[in-house]
Amino acid sequence: MTAAASRPGRPLGHLPSASLPCPSPFIASIAFTAPIASMRADQLLVSTGLAPTRSAAQRLIEQGAVSWHSPKGWVPLKKAGEALPEQAELRITDDAELRYVSRGGLKLEGALRVAGLDVTGLTALDVGQSTGGFTDCLLKAGAARVVGLDVGHDQLHASLRSDPRVAALEGTHVRALAESPLRTLAPEGGFDLVVGDLSFISMVGALPHLDPWLAVGGQALLLVKPQFELGPQAIGKGGLVKDVTLYPQLEQQARDAALALGWSVQGWMDSPITGGDGNREFFLWARKTGLQHREGPTP
Repeated sequence: MTAAASRPGRPLGHLPSASLPCPSPFIASIAFTAPIASMRADQLLVSTGLAPTRSAAQRLIEQGAVSWHSPKGWVPLKKAGEALPEQAELRITDDAELRYVSRGGLKLEGALRVAGLDVTGLTALDVGQSTGGFTDCLLKAGAARVVGLDVGHDQLHASLRSDPRVAALEGTHVRALAESPLRTLAPEGGFDLVVGDLSFISMVGALPHLDPWLAVGGQALLLVKPQFELGPQAIGKGGLVKDVTLYPQLEQQARDAALALGWSVQGWMDSPITGGDGNREFFLWARKTGLQHREGPTP
């Protein structure tokens, strides 16, 4: 009898063999519990091409417009920071936020609808072009050409930057248009339409700088943000206007400024959506008549 066979408790015929694999429960356990790669929900929306930017993805999630296919079926996403498997299937149930390169397009879309303006074939100036939400909206509504200007650089969405119907003047302040290259891009007689969305400066105060570029008979549709018009004393925590009773005063100031330039105010309307900070915003809609208002009796 061999030494191995003489050991008690070890039956003959069941000796370990070097030629046979010896499965390891430890290795099997490691393979079974390996973590699944995950990603934030907002990042996953962008990486899969369902949203152009993380901010757009976050707004979609906040609005309850995104669902993912969980092990329990389709579930609405609640938080932008929710961790999802990288291979998770997503779907958008409301794509309003994705119609334009930024939510500014939705603001202008609503204003154009309320005003009943048809921009087909028009040449427009977009003041405060930024990512290009207004520009995108105008082009999709049929505008022939849009010249945009912005004090910043490299903000315009790539799809618009490569569009031959779009020109962008970067590093250009609205108060310095007379010295800018805008005159080489403006149509003879002025633009058919001027739209604008300015931040950190007054839109009402910018009207005199826009007037020379608007054709007689042309129209303006300009976003007025109370937080940049009413002064710091009217602004509360988080940049929100704390005294909403000042809104009628702001409207009158805007109307008076337009009238002084020879613009006929066609309307004052709420933006269909609030600003990113939650502030209520307004659109001034006016037409340039070329007849400036004079104080006192006509000579």
